Amino acid sequence: MDEMALKIEDLGYDDFFESERARRGSEGVRVARVISQSRGGYKVKDADGEYIAKVTGKRIHTASSREDYPAVGDWVELSDVAGGQAVIQGIVPRKSVIKRKSVGKGNGYEGKSDVQIIATNVDTAFVVEAVDRDYSLNRLERYVAIARDGGVRVAVILNKIDLISAEERDAKIAEIEERFGDIDVITASAATNGGADMLRGHIGKGKTYCFLGSSGVGKSSLINRLLTAGGLRTGEIGSHSGRGKHVTTAREMFFLPNGGIVIDNPGVREVGMTDTDAGIEESFDGIATLAGDCRFTDCTHTQEPGCAVLAALESGTIDRDRYANYLGLRKEAERYGMTVSEQRNKHRSFGKFMKTAKKDLLRKGD
Repeated sequence: MDEMALKIEDLGYDDFFESERARRGSEGVRVARVISQSRGGYKVKDADGEYIAKVTGKRIHTASSREDYPAVGDWVELSDVAGGQAVIQGIVPRKSVIKRKSVGKGNGYEGKSDVQIIATNVDTAFVVEAVDRDYSLNRLERYVAIARDGGVRVAVILNKIDLISAEERDAKIAEIEERFGDIDVITASAATNGGADMLRGHIGKGKTYCFLGSSGVGKSSLINRLLTAGGLRTGEIGSHSGRGKHVTTAREMFFLPNGGIVIDNPGVREVGMTDTDAGIEESFDGIATLAGDCRFTDCTHTQEPGCAVLAALESGTIDRDRYANYLGLRKEAERYGMTVSEQRNKHRSFGKFMKTAKKDLLRKGD
């Protein structure tokens, strides 16, 4: 991409963000896109260049979760831009967001669930699944659910097809299409450069694409094929396991020669579900349609009489493995929702306690 002729639209800016800024009354404020993130801050980019940016102390103080902080893909409002440095004053409302559940101390509650933002303002998510021994339709279903719930279109990349026969490849494509319906399936091999042209054909100028998948499935190698200069490091293949050694340790945005924008992500061992009801229902639309015929509106599809889903399961209309995955994802989403509710109640209870304590102190000081 010619840096001298760069326009903000080349970075993915469109009418959605313009209207959101007008609604906020911030049309005159300088904006840039977050292209990478590290513990020390963010790297942001606009039509004039790149800057190291940090969020304001006020935003840190008022943030209630990780979702309140900028993420790779965000459009942010800047101030104090000088000498390659800038301050992030705010985040332009997001068009889409891909997130997963994480567990840890990040939210201030030991062992409680929190949300990890994978990427924002993504148009299409390429879910990469290698066809070696780690191939899993159920894991693929998880990625599809979180992407669709965030308002992101999904395409599947079957990578490393040089490791299997043409018959095995066709069988895997058929089972993906049977499970997910009308979804694009791209076959590729980073080792032989196979599928690179097909993948390029799915990438449009000014559109943002995110690569999702577990460690070692070949996400960075695929992006390398799209970049003429090959700007990403990739790990060598382990001779014992046949898996690539994962080297992507941070989310980063890259700009392709054809004008497309891609985000590489570290591989994740597990895809924890947040409150992704919409994504689950869309991914399992056949089951969701059947659920409308159940006798009870709050049917759990596990034991109730008159359950249309269980009837379809018994008749063989629904695959048992897919049914089990559906129940598992719904249960995770419900558990996450309960956890978030508990956290909010805790925040409210603590707030009430502080107000009462302050009143008592004031009375005692009289």
